[in-house]
Amino acid sequence: MPSSCVTIISKCSIVPAHKSLMEDLKLSVSDLPMLSCHYIQKGNLFTRPTHHSSLHALLAQLKLALSVTLTHFPPLAGRLTTDKNGHVYISCNDLGVEFIHANAPGVHVNDVVSSSSDVHECFKEFFTLDRTVSYNGHFKPILAVQVTELADGVFIGCSVNHAVSDGTSFWHFFNSFAEICRGEREISKSPDFSRNSVLISPAVLKLPADGPTVTFSDAPVRERIFSFSSESILKLKSISNNQNAKKLNRIEEIEIFGKQNKGTWLKQNDVVRREISSFQSLCALLWRAVTRARHLPSYKTTTFRMAVNSRHRLNPKLDPNYFGNAIQSIPTYASSDDVLNNGLQWCAEQLNKNVQAHDNGMVRKFVADWERDPKCFPLGNFDGAMITMGSSPRFPMYDNDFGWGKPVAVRSGKANKFDGKISAFPGRVGSGSVDLEVCLAPETMAGVESDPEFMNYVTIY
Repeated sequence: MPSSCVTIISKCSIVPAHKSLMEDLKLSVSDLPMLSCHYIQKGNLFTRPTHHSSLHALLAQLKLALSVTLTHFPPLAGRLTTDKNGHVYISCNDLGVEFIHANAPGVHVNDVVSSSSDVHECFKEFFTLDRTVSYNGHFKPILAVQVTELADGVFIGCSVNHAVSDGTSFWHFFNSFAEICRGEREISKSPDFSRNSVLISPAVLKLPADGPTVTFSDAPVRERIFSFSSESILKLKSISNNQNAKKLNRIEEIEIFGKQNKGTWLKQNDVVRREISSFQSLCALLWRAVTRARHLPSYKTTTFRMAVNSRHRLNPKLDPNYFGNAIQSIPTYASSDDVLNNGLQWCAEQLNKNVQAHDNGMVRKFVADWERDPKCFPLGNFDGAMITMGSSPRFPMYDNDFGWGKPVAVRSGKANKFDGKISAFPGRVGSGSVDLEVCLAPETMAGVESDPEFMNYVTIY
């Protein structure tokens, strides 16, 4: 495959179908730190529609649907603005979003979905606003959509300003875009743009005149998708909770089809404790494999960061459809020796304890700490021993039927990639499976690929 395989055919600006009446929205203490991050870049791969008479008709349908969807999400068609006091707002001024039509005739669907090799750089060209820092939303579109024709498919990629949206809000928009495109008259979930919580602060984030820069290095990394079947994840969860398979299957069924972050309590040997989740068990497996592959000194402190949704943790709670950033990054620390010698269950327990402790009081403490020292989020691997987990297998990434069927894969762009950056997706085979998009230094990736404990749980499709 050539190093550059995408040709831009056309560009245009799409504005909302109806003029916005929304007043400026102030960035919160969860939004402001993201001004130094790249735009979020995520998208869906589809097989080529068969019922459309021409691609021209398909593009016209997507443009119309995007215009209508933007009337429900006015901030995405606006720009950032900073007032004289240094407070940053989203001006819902209808300046519009960028829409790009591109062509990649040499790329096939199977090239994208293969999980047996590294993600090819060519696929990063399915997104625009590449490596754009979110502060630049002052003078660049907050949202850009690129539709790329493949030899036998279509990729719809969205780039969204990270100071305006987190993953929950990103997929809310994407799902709504698909709903309108397939013919729904209204979106199923209306976004909430209220700005009346503890996240809205009088604190000012002082920035350089030309804006912040990313905090992570541009060192080369390998990127690969590792897939985990529901059966593999059940086994990991069984180890973490020290349960027999029969009992575990019942609990997992409750988790997949009904549980919404409330957790399950287990009683073992007359001791009641909160259940370790499937995802925390998978994170523990990854933590051990990456730490082993990095060959760190036994005394070296390792860090595993997990992004958590604060919407339901605050009291009073935010609306589940609150639009903006409502995430906080929870670090768990342990020495390399402890991670490698205390076993999978111990590692999962450390992650579980920190996540469960992140309640209303802890969310508010994070806010107060930031107000005392406002700064951009330090994204990166600064000591060679950090892992940062983003996104979530709970996001509805495959609930996107634009009118010709559901997607066959989820992929991301170059944004916010560094050694130790991991993104979690729901598995493309469904049924509780999980895909991890793993970015690591080349020598570390090689170590993980040859790690028996880790690869024993990986499924190659």
